[in-house]
Amino acid sequence: MALSRTEIVNRSNAKRGIKQKAFKLHESTIELIEQLAKQHNIPQNQLIKLAVEKFAEKSV
Repeated sequence: MALSRTEIVNRSNAKRGIKQKAFKLHESTIELIEQLAKQHNIPQNQLIKLAVEKFAEKSV
């Protein structure tokens, strides 16, 4: 039986340890994320990943 595109993507994400996460953020925060990602020419999820890692480093 052939897998749907969604099933293929879900299996691939699970294999790579990727999980979807959704947040409700204030519009100004979203605008800042968009602006910074564009300035640094990186995807928004990469910007958030870097920010969380940096926060974790400073929290120790």
